[in-house]
Amino acid sequence: MPIKSTPPVRKRSANLAQGVVEALTQRIRLGQLKPGEKLPSESTIVLEHGVSRTVVREALSKLQASGLVETRHGIGTFVLEQHTQPGLRLHVDTVASVRNMLELRLGLEVQAVALAALRRSEAQLAHMRQALDDYQASLANNDSCVEEDKRFHQLIAEATGNTFFTDIMQHLGTAMIPRTQVNAVERGGADFAQLGQLANLEHEAIYNAIKRQDPDAARAAMVLHLTNSRDRFSGHS
Repeated sequence: MPIKSTPPVRKRSANLAQGVVEALTQRIRLGQLKPGEKLPSESTIVLEHGVSRTVVREALSKLQASGLVETRHGIGTFVLEQHTQPGLRLHVDTVASVRNMLELRLGLEVQAVALAALRRSEAQLAHMRQALDDYQASLANNDSCVEEDKRFHQLIAEATGNTFFTDIMQHLGTAMIPRTQVNAVERGGADFAQLGQLANLEHEAIYNAIKRQDPDAARAAMVLHLTNSRDRFSGHS
């Protein structure tokens, strides 16, 4: 009798997510989901494909990374207009590419946060505080916190007063918060809830330095956050 091999659970999960990605991508390419149109809710996709919410969230993260959709906080996920010119495309889907992205962000955000500390307004500071409060609320609900994380870093870029920083951060989009883009096999036993809690403490240190308008402390806090994030992925911890 032939021996049937059983694929590991993580591989099945990755395949399920990829199946959802391919199905939604096809609907977008065929025009069944048009630019500006809202994707079905998580619950609807769960029912349509017979998968878990975790699989759906992984699929949506991959669609965001590919530039097909964007998630708007508290509203939903929407189809993006597709441009014929290729432009800059950053594919973040492996542990190695996560480390590369974090190295890129070290070169960019350490300077941005120092400028933000010097130039931020009270209104911008309040928006940063709200982003971190939303991040913590998502953590409590076991959500991915990707949108809140991205929003906090983009708000720092906006506070520089330099639109080049803002434009680059917007272009990076969800790919700049790449922990959920890594396929399930590669990320192994990484505990993303724990990573989110650690990142939250580091975000608070960054925020407090910006609040005090201390550029040196802001630089140090950002370096610590991004190098810790890189090292956590290096060790899958």
